[in-house]
Amino acid sequence: MTDTADTALRQQYEAYPYPARDPRDEAKRLILGSPSHLREVDHWIFGARRPAACPLNALMAGGGSGDGTIMLATQMARAGRGGRVTWLDRSGAARAVAEARAAARGLQNIVFEEGSILDLPAAGLGPFDYIDCCGVLHHLPDPLAGLKALAGALAPGGGIGLMVYAPHGRTGVYMLQDALRLLAPPAEAPAARVEVAKRLWKQAPETAWLRKNPWITDHIQGGDAGLYDLLLNPRDVAFTVPQLAALVEAAGLTIRTLVEPVRYDPDLYLADPKLRARTALMTPVERAALAEAICGNMGIHIAYCVRADDPAALPDWADPAAVPVLRELDGAAVARGIRPDGTLPVAFDGLRAAIPMPRLAAAILARIDGETPVGAIADALAANGVSHEAFARDFAALARQLEALNRLLLTAPT
Repeated sequence: MTDTADTALRQQYEAYPYPARDPRDEAKRLILGSPSHLREVDHWIFGARRPAACPLNALMAGGGSGDGTIMLATQMARAGRGGRVTWLDRSGAARAVAEARAAARGLQNIVFEEGSILDLPAAGLGPFDYIDCCGVLHHLPDPLAGLKALAGALAPGGGIGLMVYAPHGRTGVYMLQDALRLLAPPAEAPAARVEVAKRLWKQAPETAWLRKNPWITDHIQGGDAGLYDLLLNPRDVAFTVPQLAALVEAAGLTIRTLVEPVRYDPDLYLADPKLRARTALMTPVERAALAEAICGNMGIHIAYCVRADDPAALPDWADPAAVPVLRELDGAAVARGIRPDGTLPVAFDGLRAAIPMPRLAAAILARIDGETPVGAIADALAANGVSHEAFARDFAALARQLEALNRLLLTAPT
């Protein structure tokens, strides 16, 4: 499925591996994100039911300079989890960066393969328990063919983490892309096009919509690679929620969750009871589409997907043996953030909201450490006079609110 745009895309990522990364920075920090955070994969894909002792065979389809690969492989190594992460991409330049980053961390659980995700059926790779496809489908000549190839490489019970561009939060991007196709035609050398793009950005008037969009910063903070990927990319197709849902369904998959789930709940933004009466009649996709349309700040969509015909593996929050964990948060610190009115302030790309917390939220949060089961937390609070009934009620409410924020999850069973 190679065409002119695909050829230009390959040249782009050879000239400017994306995102721009310096392997020396691995000594300073681990870049975290979604999809493919190990705790998210355990929770959203496997429902916190797949034992941690089971080796995890993961694929980074379009691994680029390695953010997702390094994150997941590092998390697996730190947790003593067996398995491996296979990096797959067509760019030799990106591979060199990703390999250097892996070497800087001493990671031994990564396999590097050069190739296209469209060649997966014939490549002899897999099957994979988990597949990451982050920022790839929207650059393909045929996104559905790419997603079908990935779905065909899934092991039974496995799942996929997707990231695609979303149109509303990228307001201004496509206008400047149009301008640069005139000023810096795709046939020109990448370096020459970057120079023209920099000049245009310096002189773009204040009325240019991208100047009014604070949520898109690759052209400002991402170096030449970020600027090229954002404004000079030869193929960049954004998906609304309904378009993404249709793509996923056509590939034989279903969306397990969009991240963060609460952002796609229009009731977070609409307090009017008459409006909520209307949102209550909508399907989940319609509700998510409404949230996307009224917020205007979603530049990407992240989705965890599973096979449509696989039995649902849902986290069991009522299981006393289940172990809750806060994703990159400290329970005591979260508890201190609860306001006197019982709400927890949150923000999403400039949009602020207050999430109601149950009465026992602070006491429960202080005891969540990623090792203590729900039942043990209940017993500890019972020793302080809290009935098991009151705990069950408030823990369920807390789990409902913080799971929707993608912050409180269940760990894989040991």
